[in-house]
Amino acid sequence: MTKLIGLIGKPVAHSISPVFQQTALDHCRIDARYEAWETEREDLAGRIRGMREPHCLGANVTVPYKEDVIPLLDELDPLAERIGAVNTIVNRQGRLYGYNTDLTGFDRALREDGGFDPRGAHVIQLGAGGAGRAATVALVQGEAASITIFDIDPPKAERLVHDLGGLGETALRHMRPTEDDLAAAMSKCQLLVNCTPIGMRHTAHEHDLPVPPQLIPGEGLVFDIIANPLETRLLAEAKKRGARTLGGLAMLVRQGAVSFELWTGLKAPTEIMFEAARQAMDEA
Repeated sequence: MTKLIGLIGKPVAHSISPVFQQTALDHCRIDARYEAWETEREDLAGRIRGMREPHCLGANVTVPYKEDVIPLLDELDPLAERIGAVNTIVNRQGRLYGYNTDLTGFDRALREDGGFDPRGAHVIQLGAGGAGRAATVALVQGEAASITIFDIDPPKAERLVHDLGGLGETALRHMRPTEDDLAAAMSKCQLLVNCTPIGMRHTAHEHDLPVPPQLIPGEGLVFDIIANPLETRLLAEAKKRGARTLGGLAMLVRQGAVSFELWTGLKAPTEIMFEAARQAMDEA
């Protein structure tokens, strides 16, 4: 029987994960289909239950469910437990295991594609959701000097700082997303990371900015983890101000390669996945 792997989230129609993951499966001659499973919140528990069937290898999880799926799983990888978010589920004989491959994808993209070593850097992070939690852990493990976290839901940012504050030597703080606080924090920012969905294609906020344009730093690196479109408005404005930029395609493919290896036990054909992802974006 053909195996199934899915992408669980809402929205998912814009995602290119099915394209590059299917390319990898076909390249490795694995009889499996990778599908987009757009899921309403009230249907999430049923969707997860259905993954226990033998023909389902697992799934990726994207916004807004990376934290919501945790109580629906049987076991968490220690890293996913530390982060408090799951983006990859693996079915092993009817038991569901949760992993977080966002951290590895973020770290490899930042270093290998962005050419940025976070050690000693002052970082501003926008967003404290599932991807934001993974990014924070990666930056703490990378020995960033400080991370200032902003979220439109301040208690969410406060919880992230509380949960991860003792993880390393990095100074973690959260601030309310007022223009004055953003301006003060930006004054010594060397890395700005957008972990919010603001700017994502096919959403109501596709053409919006997560920060006022005049506050985008003109030096250092601006990393927007949104993969579609390739250049969000944030990245376009950052380029105008002279900053180096990194889009989310590298993180998406690199975390997807780790997920592929968890589902299949095979080494992911990463370069082939990159090629398929770029082609899909060119055709979008």
